[in-house]
Amino acid sequence: MSAHCQLTGSKPVFGNRVSHSHRRTSRRFDPNIQRKRYWLPSEGRYVRLVLSAKGIKTVDAIGVEAAVARIRARGERV
Repeated sequence: MSAHCQLTGSKPVFGNRVSHSHRRTSRRFDPNIQRKRYWLPSEGRYVRLVLSAKGIKTVDAIGVEAAVARIRARGERV
């Protein structure tokens, strides 16, 4: 599974490690991905979402129903 957030869409970005001698080698910045289970009252079941830490805070702010609606609007299965 690739490291991407279902809600915010954040995914790895790439950059360089810069050593003391200023040589550059490539590196990858991964988002803080967590698997979290939420109760979805409208469907009477739990849904398991793969979210970044920022995505979890967004779900806390807007609610799980609105978050699932946004994810489905992007065309992802929940």
